[in-house]
Amino acid sequence: MRFRWHGEARAEADAAAAFYKEKQPGLTVRFLDSLEDALRRIERHPLAYRQVENDVRKCRVTHFPYGVIYRVRTEYIEILAVMHLRRAPGYWKERR
Repeated sequence: MRFRWHGEARAEADAAAAFYKEKQPGLTVRFLDSLEDALRRIERHPLAYRQVENDVRKCRVTHFPYGVIYRVRTEYIEILAVMHLRRAPGYWKERR
């Protein structure tokens, strides 16, 4: 199943990668690898992750304080947010 990204979700992933680039050499690659791993897990088992509201689910990004907020559609998986888990938890709700 393919992914369809909300524009702001892609921007959040890019901003997180840029933040980690400033923190430590190589940390950006580790973040992006962990994000890719989360996306592969979602693709393999899209209904396995915790439902946070109605049809919206969250998959944690391992080793980083981020979660992928998504929902399963008939023909694709919609990525609504790449959310920092310690900041304003419900901000993505207007993206539905």
